[in-house]
This record gives sequence, C-alpha cells and structure tokens, in this order.
Amino acid sequence: MGPMNFDLSAVQPWQWALGALGGLVIGAAKTGLNGLNIFFVPLMAISFGGRASTGIILPMLCVGDIIAVAWYRRHGNFSFLLKLMPWTLAGLGIGAVVGANLSDVLFKNLLGGIIVALLALMVWQDTRKAKVAYPEAWWFSALAGLLAGFTTMVGNAAGAVMSIYLLSMRLPKNAFIGTAAWFFLIVNLIKVPLQVFFWKTISPGTLAYDAVMIPAIAFGAFVGLALAGKIPERAYRVFVLAMTGIAACMLLLA
Repeated sequence: MGPMNFDLSAVQPWQWALGALGGLVIGAAKTGLNGLNIFFVPLMAISFGGRASTGIILPMLCVGDIIAVAWYRRHGNFSFLLKLMPWTLAGLGIGAVVGANLSDVLFKNLLGGIIVALLALMVWQDTRKAKVAYPEAWWFSALAGLLAGFTTMVGNAAGAVMSIYLLSMRLPKNAFIGTAAWFFLIVNLIKVPLQVFFWKTISPGTLAYDAVMIPAIAFGAFVGLALAGKIPERAYRVFVLAMTGIAACMLLLA
C-alpha cells in the first residue's frame, strides 16, 4: 500500500493503535518532553515502509508544532533561528535530492554516529570548568543547520540534532521548547510541498489517517505541558540528553 494509493480500509487495527500512540508521543514531545518522538519514527517506518511513513508522520508533526507554538510562542529565541535557517534550507535541499537514493541502513548508521559524536562534545563541554567557544562559532550553527535540514527531510529525525544544538546554547527550559517549536513549525511546513510534489508521500488517504490522530496529538500535548512544568531546569537538561543518547543507540543497533 503506497502513499498515493493509501486506503484507509486496508489499515490494520494495530496500525491504527500505533498511530494513536504515536499521536500521544508527538504531542507530548512537542510541548516539553523532547526526544520522545524519535522512538515512534522507527516503528512507523516498520509499519508502513521507510519512505511512505515520512509522509504519514509529517502532518502529525505539523499539528503538534502548531499546538506547541500556540503555547510557547513568546519564548522562542529568533536570533538562533536566523543563524540556523539558511543552513537548514540547504540541508533540506540536499536531503530532498540525496534521500531518494539513501538506504535506510546507511541513513540510520550515519545519523546515529553523528548524534553520538555531538553527545560526546556536549559531555566534554559540561565537564569543563571554563566556558568553551564552539557554541558561538559560525561553523557550529552551520553544521547543526545542515544536519537538521538533512535529517528532518530524510527521516523526520532532526529532534536529536536540534536538542544538542539548543542545549549547547544553555537556553532555559521554556526558551529551549519555544525555540524548537518555532524551528520545527517553519521547517515542517516547508517540507510539506516537497513531500507532496517531489516524493509524493502525502495523499488524501494519508491525510485522512492523520486527521483521525488529531485528538491523540492534542491530548499528548496537554500531557507534555503538565509534565514539563514540573521538571526542574537541570533535570530537564539531563532528561533531554538521556533521550537523545537512547535514540542514537536505537538507530545504531536497529
């Protein structure tokens, strides 16, 4: 069942259940529990196929982004977004072209290796007494933007890259969530026409499936808001790092 002939009547009960669970996870991840949705992406790829799943997930992510921006819109740091966006657009373009011929195995290993390297850099930064200079360097924003654009186009998997970038900037919790919310809303909306016209992974059938998942996304968003508000700043940083590390291991071992 390809994306362009996606038939709701052919969707199995377990695929509906997985979509609802994914909606909950996406909603919670977008409104505070960053890193959770990376666990959902591989499951959807197994269920519907790697390429087809990207078109199913993307509209669900957009719904979560809209909810997150509606709540955290005042907390976004647009100076970071302006640094990232030109490089991210370049990464999107590379991903749109290269992704058509990139195998799932190579992509997972490449992304997992990059995340592990960035995590090691983060740990090194946290263990040093002196302030390190690389987060403010132009090349760090360029690297993060290119990786985020490429990985989000190919596999909706830029969350880990953005988490490491924003944690490196030592943003407060709400600024972290708000900046990520604005970033992904802009980027995911840009990706929609690429998925529709270039990859042809979004169709009326996939959109109908996504529409059924909106209540689950909204409920997950409220859960994320409630839980994120109770997590202290330092514990939140550790939580995001831990989720990112687990995601990298999943990609490398899958």
